[in-house]
Amino acid sequence: MSDCVCGSGREFDACCGPILAGQPAPTAEALMRSRYAAYVVGNLDHLERTATPEARQAFNRLDAERVVDETTWLGLEVRRVVGGTVEDQTGQVEFVFRTRQQGKTLAQHELSEFRRDGGIWLYQGSEINPKVPPARVSKVGRNDLCACGSGKKYKKCCGA
Repeated sequence: MSDCVCGSGREFDACCGPILAGQPAPTAEALMRSRYAAYVVGNLDHLERTATPEARQAFNRLDAERVVDETTWLGLEVRRVVGGTVEDQTGQVEFVFRTRQQGKTLAQHELSEFRRDGGIWLYQGSEINPKVPPARVSKVGRNDLCACGSGKKYKKCCGA
């Protein structure tokens, strides 16, 4: 037995193998990992089978075949999962994968959307290089209550 190519740390036959063979994915993350594995092993039928009708229309099999032939897959890192559990109807998975193409090592950051259709998780689409909302910093005024919870004004407490 060998470790799964998706980087989960589990064996392939207990991770992406059954999903690539046609078993429904239990979560959005499991489906996303299996779709990465499908690229690694060249199972393009899985990519088509697990896409919504809209995503299937946008899928270019010739381009995917070229990518599979020209790419060495170096790894997958899941950064964040929102929803997508066995109880949810929608989910998002943010991830980065690394490849080597034409002697260059590349990384691609994506945020993929998934939805359930008839109880089956399907890939809906993704945003490449998603924008993170800017961090908001609020300035504490001298006369604002202190954040430490003392009940005093900031200027008479921690701001002194």
